[in-house]
Amino acid sequence: MLKIVGEKIILRSVQKEDIQTLWKLRYVEENPEFKKWDAPYFPLVRVEYEDFYNRMIGQLESGYDSEMIIEVDGKIIGTVVYYWEHEPSRWMEVGIIIYLPDYWNGGYGTEAIKLWVTHLFKQFPTLVRLGYTSWSGNHRMVSVGKKLGMIEEARIRKARIVNDQYYDSVKLGVLREEWQTLHGEQVGRIVNL
Repeated sequence: MLKIVGEKIILRSVQKEDIQTLWKLRYVEENPEFKKWDAPYFPLVRVEYEDFYNRMIGQLESGYDSEMIIEVDGKIIGTVVYYWEHEPSRWMEVGIIIYLPDYWNGGYGTEAIKLWVTHLFKQFPTLVRLGYTSWSGNHRMVSVGKKLGMIEEARIRKARIVNDQYYDSVKLGVLREEWQTLHGEQVGRIVNL
């Protein structure tokens, strides 16, 4: 199990014991508050617990490392993920969800992205660029990237509809050398358990 200890949060590997909590955070509420900000233009597709459990167990058994838990004082508040946008050109994208509104606007997401991006650049030594996509209505998410030194690389105007209103799709990104200049190579304390 990998654990990255920051000032406010811990990023850690998903464990079997986390599956039920993750499922509840994502699917118990019919209209969860986080979904108003996390790509609300895509419907939340509910997954039955047994299906979610079986999928997660299969992923964990195969060495699942593309998602980590965001934890504060022993409580799961969210997750970070990565996926390859285009692996041959070494272009990776990240995502974050903080499920609990009590932890919004407190710097937890900023620290999680900072720890996660630093970790991914170390884990994948040939990785050239990292980025994420948000929407112009999610000011917090756009602000986080800019605060950490990411550059707004694209704005696709009126590409998303939320509550019958058009918003832009916003892509932010950073190159390895830019990130290292801004943040160095070590952020947080890494603990392998």
